[in-house]
Amino acid sequence: MSNHFSSNLKFIRENKGISKSRLGELVGVNQSTIGRWETNEITPSIDNVEEVAKALNIPLPDMLIKDLRFDNAEFIDIPSEVIKIPVYGTIKAGIPIESQSDIIDYVEIPKDWTKGDKKFYGLKISGDSMFPKYDDNDIVIFEQNNDTSLFNGKDCAIMINGTESTFKKLLVNEQGVVLQPYNMAYDIMMFSKEQVEQLPIKVVGIAREKRTKID
Repeated sequence: MSNHFSSNLKFIRENKGISKSRLGELVGVNQSTIGRWETNEITPSIDNVEEVAKALNIPLPDMLIKDLRFDNAEFIDIPSEVIKIPVYGTIKAGIPIESQSDIIDYVEIPKDWTKGDKKFYGLKISGDSMFPKYDDNDIVIFEQNNDTSLFNGKDCAIMINGTESTFKKLLVNEQGVVLQPYNMAYDIMMFSKEQVEQLPIKVVGIAREKRTKID
């Protein structure tokens, strides 16, 4: 990890007036972890670094390479307004997201995300079919979107046949669609164009952000 990350983290966080606790909420870790990153006691994963850069609104290369204490960088404040969205333990097939009742928690997202009437929900991951990118008990924030041109190559929440819901990487080809787990111990699911229409196969959310809690 760059020698500048720890000093940049502390400098930028304090410059923006963000507490360790608040930054920890945004990144998905506890405040003591933030403190240990700042003192270089422990090294964050690259995923953690990406989340920190995103939360502080600083380009990732700058966070790692530049010494921002002496860079005259123009800091952009993180959104001061947030809204809470529901987190579901499961998504029941055949029921619209707005009508789901298995709410286990609420998480905050920047209010700016909802511009253009965009809608979001959270889902607590159960199982390891998407490991190592997603761990069991991670909370993934999904954007509801009906633009089918955006689905290819994305990690999506998917309804199948009105009876099953799943979380997989969706790949579109000339024959139909492929639902691919990251954990190769699980089978790839393939559906023809006819099956996509008849079953149907419906995307109910595109993964936008992962939040991992460290006990």
